[in-house]
Amino acid sequence: MPQLNRRTLLAGAAATGALAATAVLAQRDVYAPPADMSGTSVLITGCSSGFGRLMAEDFARKGAKVFATMRNLPRVEADELEALAAAENLDLTVIEIDVMSDDQVTAGVAEAGRLAGGALDVLVNNAGIGYAGPIEVQDMEATKLIFDTNVYGPHRMSRAALPAMRAAGRGIIFNISSQLGRVIVPSSGHYSPTKFALEAMSEAMAYELVPHGIEVCVIEPGGYPTKVWVNRNQLASELKQRMSEERAAAYPELVARMGNADGSGRTADPMDVPNAIGEIIAMPPGTRPLRRAVHPGNKPQLPINEVAAKVQVKWLGGSPYGPWIEAVHNV
Repeated sequence: MPQLNRRTLLAGAAATGALAATAVLAQRDVYAPPADMSGTSVLITGCSSGFGRLMAEDFARKGAKVFATMRNLPRVEADELEALAAAENLDLTVIEIDVMSDDQVTAGVAEAGRLAGGALDVLVNNAGIGYAGPIEVQDMEATKLIFDTNVYGPHRMSRAALPAMRAAGRGIIFNISSQLGRVIVPSSGHYSPTKFALEAMSEAMAYELVPHGIEVCVIEPGGYPTKVWVNRNQLASELKQRMSEERAAAYPELVARMGNADGSGRTADPMDVPNAIGEIIAMPPGTRPLRRAVHPGNKPQLPINEVAAKVQVKWLGGSPYGPWIEAVHNV
């Protein structure tokens, strides 16, 4: 396995202090996003609302070349973003991408690359959905939809963007996971299973991409007041209509709550996520964290992340994969 990678080129002090710095970074709630992102090309999925919409506007206002993607064009949200870009003279282009469509992913990423004049600097796999209810009541329609969106979608997007990134020898891929990608809350359907899968896929990619100078970062938000709750309720209500009486009767209290989740009582600022991602983009190559917990409240995943990193380094640090493992964990 290659012994040299982007991180080994860092100057002594930066390299030596990287592990401690990223550990502190994972725990604090104050972010230091850059004021200027000029010269950075960013493709973001799921920009019709929530984190994606906020990120697209914020990064474009800071000078980034933004490709804001969403499905089912034409739609009002796309018109609003395009009008905003025109009014503020922002370098923001709306591109239609349904992350469940091979053809749209291939065409959309190729168009973004053409407009960017080469490889994207940053890919943010933000598009995702949630469900509610016990695992047993999740029928195959619901199961396929959430895995196709939350797992296969980021995989499609990454595979489309990576050839140009590899050729350029640079790039950052952000995958938006969740606290629930490391800890479990009952009756969240397949949300945690998909986010666990995304976490594992992201970590494997992070190791494998070390020789190519490409970094992968998993963002783990807590609960924020975004439109995700509205969409989750709609999907859960549709699932309730499809489930059998026998299965519903097996989990009466959990099924009764399906479709009634209310995120309006949450007060955390959704801009935390764009700010955290912006801060990481601005960090020197080789110092960026594999995972970043983002939420002002409790972060139950932090000890799991810490133990997992130590286990990976201890288990594989002395193997031929060691340089990759240690590079990703800033050892």
